[in-house]
Amino acid sequence: MKAALVDTNILSLFFRNQSLVVENFNAYIQEYGKINISIITYYEIVSGLKHRDAQKQLTSFLEFASYSVVLPLTIESTTISGEIYASLRKKGTPVDDIDILIAGIAITNNLVLATNNLRDFEKIEDLEIEDWSQT
Repeated sequence: MKAALVDTNILSLFFRNQSLVVENFNAYIQEYGKINISIITYYEIVSGLKHRDAQKQLTSFLEFASYSVVLPLTIESTTISGEIYASLRKKGTPVDDIDILIAGIAITNNLVLATNNLRDFEKIEDLEIEDWSQT
């Protein structure tokens, strides 16, 4: 198992106890000790839970995040994200900016992206992806 950045949708499945995702989390933690998430995923989860006023889930997520590595946006990752954006626009296959920023963080940190959003992330060159929700 390669070092990974966990995407928002996989993290959401983990918190819903999707069995295969939980199994992959456990195997990953056995090998690496901590889960990597991006600051973008942190924002997406926190903003969604605050919007729904889901205080119990927010507390649970914040505790989870305190034991995880939250990778920031950097000049390097945003530069890579800008290149991805321009390339996809030229091809006529745009992807949501949030996904592009997550991809930039994964590429910068040489991490495989654990996601089940294959439709969008497969469009991004040089991004290695794994779907932790499938066998």
